[in-house]
Amino acid sequence: MSQSPLTMPEQEEIDDGKPSSLLPPLGLAAKLRSNLIQAPLFAITTGLFGSVALFISLFEKSGRTQHWLAQHWARCLVVFAGSPVTVVGEEFLREHPVAVYASNHLSYMDMPVLFGTLPFQFRILARHNLWTIPFIGWYLNRSGQIPVNADNPRASIASLNAGVKALKGGMPLVVFPEGGRSVDGHLKTFMSGPAFMAIRAQVPLVPMALVGTHELFPMHTHFFRPRPVKVVIGEPIRTEGMNTREANVLTDRLRATIAELYYEHAGLPSERP
Repeated sequence: MSQSPLTMPEQEEIDDGKPSSLLPPLGLAAKLRSNLIQAPLFAITTGLFGSVALFISLFEKSGRTQHWLAQHWARCLVVFAGSPVTVVGEEFLREHPVAVYASNHLSYMDMPVLFGTLPFQFRILARHNLWTIPFIGWYLNRSGQIPVNADNPRASIASLNAGVKALKGGMPLVVFPEGGRSVDGHLKTFMSGPAFMAIRAQVPLVPMALVGTHELFPMHTHFFRPRPVKVVIGEPIRTEGMNTREANVLTDRLRATIAELYYEHAGLPSERP
C-alpha cells in the first residue's frame, strides 16, 4: 500500500518501550523533587494557562493572544524543569516571515522549549492523540493547530492541505518530521510532509536541532533531569522553483542538515550504529 508523506515507514513503528541510551540513575531526592514539586507545578500551570486561553478563544479568533499565553506557559515549564535554553543561529529565525520550521523530536519537553523560544506566532502539526489530553488538547483545538493521524493516509493528506493553506495565509508552521519522539536520542527516519508543504507553498524549510531534551525528560520515564538545553537553527533551505516530485530529495537534505547540527552540538560522535 502506498504511503502518504505523513505516514511513517513500517520499520519505524518498532519500539521496545525502553530508552536505549544509558542515562545515570536518579537519586531519591531527584525523584521526590520531580514528583512532589515539578510535576504538580506543570499540572497547575497547564490548567491555569489552558483555562485562560480557552476563555480568550471565545472572543478572539486570530489566535494571537492564545499564542502569547502559550509562550508564557512554555517559559514557565522550562523554568520549572530547571533547564536554561540557549539559541544558536537565532538570526535565521528572522530571515523569512513565513516558513516551515522542522525539528528533531526527543521529548515531551520539545514543544514547551520551542513555544518558549520562537519569537513569532506559528501553528503546529502534531499527532492527533495530543488532542485528547485535557487543557492541552482543548488549547490545540481552539487555537487552530493542525492534528495529524499518521496511521490514516487520507487524513494525513488533509493535514498537509491544511498546512499549505496556513502557509499561504501567512502563518509559519512547526513540524516534527520523525512523527514521534526518539526512544534513544538518535534521529529516526523523516517523513516527507514538511518538504511537501514547503514546496507547495513555495516557502523556505528551516532546519532546527533540539539538544538536551532527551536527557531532560526521556521517553518512557516519569522524572525530570534538569540540564541546559539548546535550540540550534540552521540556514533556511529555499524551495522556489522546486516541485513536489523533489520532496524526498529535499527531505534527505533536511535530515542530513539537522543530523549535522544535532550531533555536533550534542557532542555525540555519530548516529546509532
